[in-house]
Amino acid sequence: MRLIAFVPLAALAFLVAVGAFLLTREGERDRFTEGLVGRAAPTYALTRLDDGAMLTSDEMRGRPYVINLFASWCTPCRAEHPQLMALRQRGVEIVGIAYKDRREASAAFLTELGDPFSVVAMDPEGRFGLELGITGVPETFVIGPDGIVRAAYRGPLTAEAIEQEILPALSPP
Repeated sequence: MRLIAFVPLAALAFLVAVGAFLLTREGERDRFTEGLVGRAAPTYALTRLDDGAMLTSDEMRGRPYVINLFASWCTPCRAEHPQLMALRQRGVEIVGIAYKDRREASAAFLTELGDPFSVVAMDPEGRFGLELGITGVPETFVIGPDGIVRAAYRGPLTAEAIEQEILPALSPP
């Protein structure tokens, strides 16, 4: 009869175990990101960080570029920042999207670490990030001249990821 008292505890332990398993299944998250590849990137009109003018997807059409979603409060974003600076030095056009961040905080972040972006736009409510299907920052997408997503990378960029995924996706097919 005393065993009945442990049933709720056992059920809770089971639910926690199932939740942990589902959250750590890297393959499932990767498949979702890969599902964006080959599809049209969402259209956007986002306010620029510097002057408040709008940045639109139509403005970027016709040339390959990288979209990197970042935030000043994101520790992995700090870790990947040198990779973005190196990518920019290689002549890659990178659009930075400040995800769920304050304008002042984003500006201070880029002043402190350097600005690898050709333009930075604000996504204060995270709506554009949701349209891209992100689960968090940082996330990086390669957009072809035709507006098609050519590659998607979750997490902080590494030199290996840039060489194996980002740069090949920027090359003409």
